[in-house]
Amino acid sequence: MRIAITGCGPAGLATALMLSRQEHDVTMFERFDTPRPVGSGIILQPTGLAVLQWLGLTDEIHKLGKRIDRINGVSMPSGKQVLDVDYAALGEGFHGLAVHRAALFEVLYAALRSSGIEINTGIEVVDAIVRRGLVSISDSAGQRYGPFDLLLDASGAGTKLQQHALHPARLRELEYGALWGAFDWPASGFDENALEQRYVRAHTMLGILPIGSHSAVSGDQVAFFWSIKTRSYESWRRNGLDVWKREALSIWPEAGAIVEQITDASDMSLARYGHSTLRKPYGNKIAFLGDAAHSTSPQLGQGANMALLDAWEIAAALRQTSDVDDALRRYAKARRWHVRAFQLSSLALTPFYQSDSRVLSGLRDLLFDPMAKLPIARHVVAGLISGMLAGYGPAGRKMQQITAGATPTERSELP
Repeated sequence: MRIAITGCGPAGLATALMLSRQEHDVTMFERFDTPRPVGSGIILQPTGLAVLQWLGLTDEIHKLGKRIDRINGVSMPSGKQVLDVDYAALGEGFHGLAVHRAALFEVLYAALRSSGIEINTGIEVVDAIVRRGLVSISDSAGQRYGPFDLLLDASGAGTKLQQHALHPARLRELEYGALWGAFDWPASGFDENALEQRYVRAHTMLGILPIGSHSAVSGDQVAFFWSIKTRSYESWRRNGLDVWKREALSIWPEAGAIVEQITDASDMSLARYGHSTLRKPYGNKIAFLGDAAHSTSPQLGQGANMALLDAWEIAAALRQTSDVDDALRRYAKARRWHVRAFQLSSLALTPFYQSDSRVLSGLRDLLFDPMAKLPIARHVVAGLISGMLAGYGPAGRKMQQITAGATPTERSELP
């Protein structure tokens, strides 16, 4: 098939690689003049790592990332642990891999360049039209491209193509976002195999995540996060860094080795978040992947992993049938319960960590850690954080399908 893909994020890049290997004629469209990553550090969960393993990119990404075995959260000023997630609860060998977004992008993009896939940059796709069973696209300058047999939209939560979904969904901007930056990893004071967080009720959250290096020649880095209401960003800048630094260090004095590296407000970027879920992530000759299909708070850290699973499932659907409409229905069915489970979980849990509610933060501090220590709860919490629920668990059929095709000799047997 002739397939157009919009967006050079993890969903778009991984999908292009998979479909090219299935001998489809893939053309990519990217709105930036030079494709580049957006964001700081992420954790690749066992689900996302399985997809990268199938693509043959495991060695490259592990060289750059940091293995994550635990996620810890402490409520301040009490010092009480209120979050403790251990990947070992899933079984032997399970872990996350923290990476700089630039590292994930470069690994996928390098594979894409070597594949010979056509990439058109500086083109913002804003509309699509279907005629005689084929889809054409147009950009913001009025230029038209195509026709194609199928359009895959991986251009993010702000996509202008969502009007073509069967059931368009309104993006609801969340009150809280985050300031983030990547800095040199401190010599001591932090666990290099854990995501560590500190909370002041639910209105303030600091996070420190070791993310390895973003290239083969750079040193180890750490992603530093500070939760903030997006409408408070300008006042944060006006107040000056010294005011904010005093507050941050009063909460987490050990973070001084990182905070002192922040010398200008521009060292910290503002990330805005929104929640939107398409009931059916497709329309007439178009499918939506990644944040274009389901965006939410990063509280569960599933964004890139969900995008990689979307890529796997759309490729699987197109492997199973040459009927585009049937493939889109198969894709939607394959992703339905996993997407719903994590979208609802993220929406429900976010107010316990990012809100003005004293009640919810109090309940979190009182109940979450004791409940999480129960044997069954430990497994469920680890499954929620790792993305390994709703068919993608350690013994799940879908994970078995992905990992069964992970070796080069078997790779042609599965999408």
